[in-house]
Amino acid sequence: MKTTPVDSKAVHAKDFGNHFIWGVSSSALQTEGAHKTDQKGPSIWDAFADKGKIKSGHHHYQANEFYYRYLQDIDLIQQMGIPNFRFSLSWPRLLPDGVGSLNPKGIDFYHRVIDACLEKGIEPWVTLYHWDLPYLLEKKGGWTNREVIDWFLEYTQKAVKLFGDKVKHWMILNEPLVFTGAGYFGGVHAPGRKGLKNFLPASLHASICIAEGFRLVKDMQPKAQVGSTFSFSHLTPYSHAPNHLRACHKMDALLNRMFLEPTLGLGYPTEEIPALRKIEKYMKAGDDEKLKVPLDFIGVQVYTREVVKSSLFTPYLRSKLVPANERKVYHTKMNWEVYPKSIYEIVKKVQSYKGVNQIIVTENGASFEDELFLGRVEDLHRIHYLKQHMEELFKAKQDFHKLNGYFVWSLTDNFEWAEGYHQRFGLVYVDFETQMRFTKNSGYWYRDFLSGAGK
Repeated sequence: MKTTPVDSKAVHAKDFGNHFIWGVSSSALQTEGAHKTDQKGPSIWDAFADKGKIKSGHHHYQANEFYYRYLQDIDLIQQMGIPNFRFSLSWPRLLPDGVGSLNPKGIDFYHRVIDACLEKGIEPWVTLYHWDLPYLLEKKGGWTNREVIDWFLEYTQKAVKLFGDKVKHWMILNEPLVFTGAGYFGGVHAPGRKGLKNFLPASLHASICIAEGFRLVKDMQPKAQVGSTFSFSHLTPYSHAPNHLRACHKMDALLNRMFLEPTLGLGYPTEEIPALRKIEKYMKAGDDEKLKVPLDFIGVQVYTREVVKSSLFTPYLRSKLVPANERKVYHTKMNWEVYPKSIYEIVKKVQSYKGVNQIIVTENGASFEDELFLGRVEDLHRIHYLKQHMEELFKAKQDFHKLNGYFVWSLTDNFEWAEGYHQRFGLVYVDFETQMRFTKNSGYWYRDFLSGAGK
């Protein structure tokens, strides 16, 4: 794959203003390892991996050993000059049974992580749920059981009580469409359930948790900034033929509107996807109003552009995505098209909604075939990806006043869900056999971007 050399005259962080938020992201299950250590309870991903559901038989049991190496990784964040670190709490590490008694070892670990960040001048941004549901709750129905709302609120109340005096930025759920769609409809993520009968109740309950979780955190910590993160893809039709245009509208309703619009009081996009009307079966009186919530910020997570074409054989949507390799366009190892304008277009789309208070890009990054050679990773493709996306981000900042932050995904290479360890997104290379860390050239590039070096 050919790429263009990085232009040293590109925009830098200072161009965005002094108050723009810059950071890097990670998640508990993807990095911590120690999956049975210090009384941590089992998660749905433990059971999923135990069944051999991950590519090449990989599992997260060790991952990056962040549980043991968190000080080293936080030092790397400081060395790169990154002022904000987004990470998640592991629900089963804090509450091994999902509800009930707290785990003192888990509490101590997250206090140490948060304290280490603060001591290094790094602001912690905490995600409450990044896909690791306690397995004992899944045995009771997991996200399909309406009781999950009470379970989640109990967990949230305890987490905020424990850490709220130190943590000023909270995210309720990470990408609800992905963990409900892949985990409760497609079966390709934990817990491996399939079908609309699982997806619809799981989706409704996740949306209610976003709203009720927000209200709870704000009640406990009124000055905290509280949001939730949503996955987005910039979509374009295969052609302007009417059938492909309709297909694109349907896909947009699912991928970009399904969870955002209920939080804004707009309901579900049932006109485009009539099957979503069946969600009413699981709703109770007052749920429509309960879903509406004034999030302090919308976490936008965008990686690529997708091209949509009509597909009569795809149930419910009658549309499908055309993979990047089939379109013969430049793409990442995940087979995601490198399309920098996507970040501008998604910010533009989200900005247009009434009721959106602030937009922070909480994930953006790329996986490439990184090679470690003599302690260096010359990941020019990733640098070019980041540089181009920063240029589009800068245009978005100039045009859309609600945009106020950006976090790279991810700090380190890590366990990448169903892909196991085949995909590397990190600014830091991890040798998973030795657990040694090596800052990639992209990490140094981000450091220089943040400091304004070379400008």
